[in-house]
Amino acid sequence: MVDGTWKTPSFPKKKKTAACSNESGQPLDKKAAVSWLTPAPSKKADSVAAKVDLLGEFQSALPKINSHPTRSQKKGFQKKSSKKNHPQKNAPQKSTQAHSENKCSGISQKLPQKMVAIDCEMVGTGPKGHVSSLARCSIVNYNGDVLYDEYVLPPCHIVDYRTRWSGIRKQHMVNATPFKIARGQILKILTGKIVVGHAIHNDFKALQYFHPKSLTRDTSHIPPLNRKADCPENATMSLKHLTKKLLNRDIQVGKSGHSSVEDAQATMELYKLVEVEWEEHLAQNPPKD
Repeated sequence: MVDGTWKTPSFPKKKKTAACSNESGQPLDKKAAVSWLTPAPSKKADSVAAKVDLLGEFQSALPKINSHPTRSQKKGFQKKSSKKNHPQKNAPQKSTQAHSENKCSGISQKLPQKMVAIDCEMVGTGPKGHVSSLARCSIVNYNGDVLYDEYVLPPCHIVDYRTRWSGIRKQHMVNATPFKIARGQILKILTGKIVVGHAIHNDFKALQYFHPKSLTRDTSHIPPLNRKADCPENATMSLKHLTKKLLNRDIQVGKSGHSSVEDAQATMELYKLVEVEWEEHLAQNPPKD
C-alpha cells in the first residue's frame, strides 16, 4: 500500500517456450502437450458404440413385420367384424323372401322337363258295352309336342266303339297295340313325372293305373282356372267349355269324334295359365297320396 492506495506488484514476463518434446526430441501437438485437458478414450464406450452400430445394421437387414395390434385395436376390429357378420334385423326377412321367390322360380324351371299331359279315348266292352276300355292314348310334353299316340287293342271284345265321342272305328283296331304292351310303354313315360289331364281319374282307370296325387294335376278341379273362366270355383267344367272361354279355340267339334292329341294339348295350355299360382298353392298345401 503506497500513499493510501493498493498497487499490484508487477511480475516479470516469462518467455514463451517451445512445446515440450518427448524423449526422442520431436515436438508434440498442443493436445498431446496438454494431456491433462483431453481425457483418455474409454474402451467401454467404444465397445457399446460398436454394439449399437451392429444392432442397427442387423435390424435394417431384417424384413419388416407388422406389429401386433393392441387390445384397443383388437376390440375395434372385433366390433367391425361383428357388424359385418351380423346384418340388420330386416336382412333375414329379405333373405327369406328372396329364398321363397327363388324356390318358386326353381320349381317353375324344373316343371317343363317333368310335366306331361295325357288324354285317352275309350270304347265300350263288357255287358251292353258299359265298361270303358282304353282304345287310344296320347301324351304331349310341356310344349305340346307329341310323345306318344297309339291305338290300343282292348283285351275284351268291343261292343260299342263310341265313335261319336271317341273317334275310334273298327279299322283303327286292325294294327292296334295290345293293351299290355301299350300300358307298359305309357307307364314308362308317366313314372316320376307330373301328369296333367282333364277328369284324369277316368284315364288312369282305363290304364288300370294309380298315379301319385302329388304328381297329378286335374284341370277339372282347379279353382283358379274356373275363376279365370268366370265359372263357379267348385263346379266341374268341360274341357270344351274352358278351351273356348280361355283359349278362344273350338275343340271336339263335328261328328268325327274327339282327338286325344288335341285334347291333351288344350289341357296343357289351360294348366299353364294358372301354373305358377297353383304350384305355389300345392307347395303350401301338399296333397296326401
